Amino acid sequence: MTADEIVRLLSLRPHPEGGAYAEVFRSGRPIESSAHEGARSAATSIYFLLRTGEFSALHRVTSDEMWHHYAGDPLTLHALDVDGAVTHRLGPNLASGERPFAVIPAGVYQAARPQPGTHGYALCGCTVAPGFEFRDFEMPTRAELHARFPRQRSLIDSLTRA
Repeated sequence: MTADEIVRLLSLRPHPEGGAYAEVFRSGRPIESSAHEGARSAATSIYFLLRTGEFSALHRVTSDEMWHHYAGDPLTLHALDVDGAVTHRLGPNLASGERPFAVIPAGVYQAARPQPGTHGYALCGCTVAPGFEFRDFEMPTRAELHARFPRQRSLIDSLTRA
């Protein structure tokens, strides 16, 4: 199956950070969190597709985000905070160190890029708890990230657009 077929079949649309997505679950259970203003859904989930050559730009949310690899090529998931940068490799090849699941803790900057392969895309799912709201989403500029993380300039340059 091609990336275009998946986009059509799953009704994906462009995401502000890059790639394409569709929300597929939003819990009807509201919860309160000291990290959020007002109630949030207990959890939300999306399908998220990145084509080879695309990337999800560095951003952060105020909730924990769980990534699940569903299909396609492996995906490199980057996490960046005051402790430094960490890389997770999502995919089905467990023997080579890939894992089907990774967590980005609340408030940690994250970005993703599919690895070149035979499929031309990586299809993942992202589950956010407490549930995702765009008001909890921050995608700073390259200059802002350089100021916060001066030792990570190369990573920041490769995973931001402006």
